[in-house]
Amino acid sequence: MKKTMLRLFAVPMMVAGMLVTFSSFSSIEKGKDKSQKDQPKTWKVDKMHSNLNFSVTHLVISEVDGSFKVYDGSISSTSDDFNNASIEFSVDVNSINTDNSMRDEHLKGDDFFNAATYPKMTFKSTSFKKVSGNKYVLTGDLTVRNVTKKASFDVVYGGTAKDGYGNTKAGFKATGSINRFDYGLKWNALTEAGGATVGADVALNFKLEFAMNK
Repeated sequence: MKKTMLRLFAVPMMVAGMLVTFSSFSSIEKGKDKSQKDQPKTWKVDKMHSNLNFSVTHLVISEVDGSFKVYDGSISSTSDDFNNASIEFSVDVNSINTDNSMRDEHLKGDDFFNAATYPKMTFKSTSFKKVSGNKYVLTGDLTVRNVTKKASFDVVYGGTAKDGYGNTKAGFKATGSINRFDYGLKWNALTEAGGATVGADVALNFKLEFAMNK
């Protein structure tokens, strides 16, 4: 009789033990999955497929375009759509190019960037928020000539794709505007009509492709 009773109690106890073990294992695996999902993915700018362009009015009647050729940038994101991602950029001021060497040297001088003393411009995001669909607003701290001010950009996210080598790429377009006088780019001369030779507002237009780190 005692043996029969022991057998009757042993079966449900074994089943309960198996359920507890399975539940613990399942919780551990879920924890691992969540931990892996929360790990940020890092992306580096692909300089072969990116450009940093700017334009500024000249004599009030037209615009002059330029670009920076040497830069580095990265994105860190825990979400596939990059919402709330962290973005950092560094730009070599000496790489400025407006297709005119005399003008470029003037821009590198103290009237504008003073590249000898301040060779880098930097940007560090404080917010990257999805507005709707593939449209985002990027806000962060832009430092030029050791002056740091808030700057905002409208960003269009082009999506992700794999290239022919198996690398995952993400594409973005960012546009914005800054006032150069806010950052100490102070040179100014007036035309005969009283307008500025070089405008105060600088339009920024960036086309960027990033590669996900493997």
